[in-house]
Amino acid sequence: MASHGSTGAGAAIRASDMEKLSLEQLRSLKEQSDLEVNLLQDSLTKIRNAAARLEVAAAALHDLSLRPQGKKLLVPLTASLYVPGTLDDSEKVLVDVGTGYFIEKTMAEGKDYCERKLSLLKSNHDELTDMATKKKHIADEAGIVLQGKLRQTSTST
Repeated sequence: MASHGSTGAGAAIRASDMEKLSLEQLRSLKEQSDLEVNLLQDSLTKIRNAAARLEVAAAALHDLSLRPQGKKLLVPLTASLYVPGTLDDSEKVLVDVGTGYFIEKTMAEGKDYCERKLSLLKSNHDELTDMATKKKHIADEAGIVLQGKLRQTSTST
């Protein structure tokens, strides 16, 4: 987990400190920062996808809560396959808590679960966005300093 140690150090580096680094160190810093930005962007995409799924689930819970018991409906087995069914009890729902585990909850508890998870995802998204912005700034600064040093090296030779 060497990347964790360099993450903290990279976040504190300034352009003036970058001037003191060798060309190889600058290249390494830029590559590491670019890699971290890409990983953070992948994580942000995953968080957005999870939030979208939770929003769909929350909307489905709301829709389900409005339907009367005994109501005929289509039950999704996959994204494109539905079978006819009858609503037995709209007050009890199964909540997917991950890794194939489901917990029976009341409708209110299910809605609360979705809201709490969405709140947590939003908080994580905001935190990762800030981190990605900082890492992108470091990568950009390292690129600028690196280009300047390369130009300086080529003109002095």
